Amino acid sequence: MRTKTISRAALSALAGIVASATMVSLSAASPRQSSVVRHTSPNSITMKLSPFTPVKPPTGGTDNYHCSLLYPGNTTDQMITATTFSPTTTQVHHVILYLGYPSDLAAAKKIDNKGKGWTCFGAPQLTGTPSQISEVGRQPWLAASGPGHNTSYEPAGTGMPLPAGAFIIVQVHYNLLVGMKGGKSPIDKSTVTLITEPTATSTLKPLKIDTYVAPPDLPCPAGKKGPLCSRAKSMADLKARFGQGEVNFVNLIEFICGRSKSIPADSATVVTTSCTLPNQGAGYIQSVAPHMHMLGVSMVVKLNAGTPDEQVLMNQTSYNFDLQRGTVLVPPVHVTKSDKISVTCTYNPVLRSLLPQTRSLPNRYITWGDGSSDEMCLAIVGRTTT
Repeated sequence: MRTKTISRAALSALAGIVASATMVSLSAASPRQSSVVRHTSPNSITMKLSPFTPVKPPTGGTDNYHCSLLYPGNTTDQMITATTFSPTTTQVHHVILYLGYPSDLAAAKKIDNKGKGWTCFGAPQLTGTPSQISEVGRQPWLAASGPGHNTSYEPAGTGMPLPAGAFIIVQVHYNLLVGMKGGKSPIDKSTVTLITEPTATSTLKPLKIDTYVAPPDLPCPAGKKGPLCSRAKSMADLKARFGQGEVNFVNLIEFICGRSKSIPADSATVVTTSCTLPNQGAGYIQSVAPHMHMLGVSMVVKLNAGTPDEQVLMNQTSYNFDLQRGTVLVPPVHVTKSDKISVTCTYNPVLRSLLPQTRSLPNRYITWGDGSSDEMCLAIVGRTTT
């Protein structure tokens, strides 16, 4: 595999794009897990999303991404220590809460459809230009939840900053491969609860979420045929479902990671992808969480792989899409700007023809994609600067 040079500006943009993926909870089963702090007298902010009924996309897709606005109403700076997302339908695949800057409020209200929200594949798309890398990296994550859990706690001693007067953009990914009743989706009336403490009196360290990716390239297994087994036709289908921005992202990570753009089918039951990227900033890595979709088998995340300073940050050998768990590092791992992060994901493409959600779908060459039947290779890293 070739490693290409990429600037930190490009890497920052790349990290912004993958904010369409899932944040996962931190598992107490991990040997590196520290105890989470549940404060005895926290501030609690509960917000209701406007009722929404997911509709099937007109482009042949089976996923719907919907954004809406929430206003926490905090008049002082706060630190988020826990987030609970309470969906009312099994179609909710994952949720991401983005920080809304005051300068973006007018643009957000313009596309909010009088409080009913808007379609937002990939990112909030406040300027209406999802194919531009600078657009999809605008809003940082505040929190998120994914399959297998509703509540996420920040690592002990850390919190996610919530500035006074901020608004929140909530992106909900609905998986329409499940939960349909009579060909229709149920109404979702989800709520979001934030547990916070005042920044002015807090000793928590501000947390930042960094993301590292590798390009999934999963050819149709031997004996599986169909039009979408052609990578070119599969990419055209990806564009029809999610737009040119998704195609641009696939091509970008292929280029950065030095991957071949066509992998022939063979009899192997597993496919492995890997990529090494510059560390996104100095500080201390507090947590690492994996995210793949339904064909994911395992993920390994390393610091400075292949050098005398190599360190395994996470080695999840039995990935479970329906119960996604990450690891808190005890003690946190110090990193510098010159360090590199490597992500390696392993998949079993044969599972597509076996799983209830996907076995009726056509065979296809699978790349990165926002759909539940596409794939991702994403390491989600929580980092503090001190």
